[in-house]
Amino acid sequence: MDNLTYILFICMAVPLCLSLFLLEQKARQIVLFIFLGICCCLFVSEINGLILKMCDGDVFYVTTIYTPITEEIIKAIPLLFFAYAVTHNRIRLLNVSFAIGLGFAILENIIILVGDIEAVTIWWALGRGFASSLMHSVCTAAVGFGLSFVFTKKKLFIPGTLSLLLLAITVHAIFNCLIQSAYPFLGLILPILCYVPIVVLRFRNRQKNRPEKESGKSA
Repeated sequence: MDNLTYILFICMAVPLCLSLFLLEQKARQIVLFIFLGICCCLFVSEINGLILKMCDGDVFYVTTIYTPITEEIIKAIPLLFFAYAVTHNRIRLLNVSFAIGLGFAILENIIILVGDIEAVTIWWALGRGFASSLMHSVCTAAVGFGLSFVFTKKKLFIPGTLSLLLLAITVHAIFNCLIQSAYPFLGLILPILCYVPIVVLRFRNRQKNRPEKESGKSA
């Protein structure tokens, strides 16, 4: 990895870290995990770079076999720590996991952009925003959502966690295969199809909690 990547990381990390001292608890938690997602991306970039050299620069092979594994496992580490040490509340895990994926995608997009800026277009930006970036968030969110169930039963912890990671890795690998195939539009659709159920679930939860809050205020 060249020095430019570290420069980009510092430019994002410093203001995010400084903001943690000024934000309220809920906002601070989201910003913190966006920052951790950026850190995960920096770390994984080093690992993926080494793997790419070992595979003689075969980008398609590495991005369809290795990067889904390395990226999803590294993104899951802070999420697992949060679920184990803080809470396994479903909504909080969903918020935190989505923030990790978002932070990861932000730095990844910038690294790719500055690496080949002449090839970047508006369509590229739209594709990265609605496909690749969303894919990172929904894969991590799926793991976070699943952990809220896994942590309720100790017997499910190891097999459940491994199953969730395998699910995220599989979806990630399928996306990478499709986006580099003769039918890249299928890769663009996949993250959106995964994103919609999460939005519906979140909306239903808000609607369900709203009467409870209103009744609490009236009481």
